[in-house]
Amino acid sequence: MADNYRTTYKADRKKKKRKRIFFFLIVPVLVLILGVTSYGAFLYSKAQSVMDESYNPIERENAKREKPVDPDIDNVSILFIGVDDSDTRNFSAGSRTDALMLATLNEKQKSVKLLSIPRDSYVYIPSKGYEDKINHAYGSGGAKSTIEAVEELLDVPVDYYVNMNFNAFIDVIDALDGIEVEVPYALSEQDSGDRKNAINLQAGLQELNGEEALALARTRKLDNDIERGKRQQEILKAIIRKAVSAKGVTKYSDVIEAVGDNMSTDLSFSEMKTFIDYATAGTGIDIETLTLAGGDSYINGVYYYQLDPAELETTKQTLKSHLQVPGYTSDLVNSDLENDEEAY
Repeated sequence: MADNYRTTYKADRKKKKRKRIFFFLIVPVLVLILGVTSYGAFLYSKAQSVMDESYNPIERENAKREKPVDPDIDNVSILFIGVDDSDTRNFSAGSRTDALMLATLNEKQKSVKLLSIPRDSYVYIPSKGYEDKINHAYGSGGAKSTIEAVEELLDVPVDYYVNMNFNAFIDVIDALDGIEVEVPYALSEQDSGDRKNAINLQAGLQELNGEEALALARTRKLDNDIERGKRQQEILKAIIRKAVSAKGVTKYSDVIEAVGDNMSTDLSFSEMKTFIDYATAGTGIDIETLTLAGGDSYINGVYYYQLDPAELETTKQTLKSHLQVPGYTSDLVNSDLENDEEAY
């Protein structure tokens, strides 16, 4: 049921914003940038050990790929799954996705498109056999079920996944001694322990710890899932800025441990290392953030976010052209290439 405070979603066209920033997917990418110093070598070894423990491949057949991809030479996609799980919640008992982002990476352009998928999006979930909120997919089959739902929705392959819970989000930010973020309005939210109104923030640019940043990332009482997705993207960028700062470098050891304790992925450490080319491309990687347009919908008294069919199709073609998978429109590819040439 929709929250009484939720305002009406606006079916605006998706807004694209290009930023020339370092691309931060997983900590080892940043670790490798440190070079061959003794500290860098120590972190490299630690990152490899931690990430090996987080390696959790999923048995599945990706019908959208004729053969396995190699991120060193192929365009690939990565699904980032943020799960509403913490010390007070049972990871295996009905957890739901609180944040869902699909990143597509074009190897030749060294560019990234980052799409936020609203958690209440009304989509077909293959593991359930019927339509439901996309964040319910996780509870019926974990990361595998969520991957299948995203592939069904966007008609593009999901090559890899990165699954992180609340603890990872909190611990990474605390390991960096907080991040600077613009809080759009005063808010009161529950914390990761589900204690109501435990986090209270005022509007304005400020330093947030892990719990406070999580509250900002989760809240949607005064706006909607689209704005929430944008906030999550801004928080990710704030983490990037802090991680690549001089102060952030000294915190990498703690960050690595925070990620490793609360993450699972089917990216091997060697595959992670291939993304260093994105992080060091020119003056920084080109990231374009995307959102899905839609509006309010009530089905049998239950609230859903109904995606706009025309805008969804446009988004599909944008992602397909960026990945250059079967079914993409060549005109979009040429347009993307022209835009990238202008950006550089």
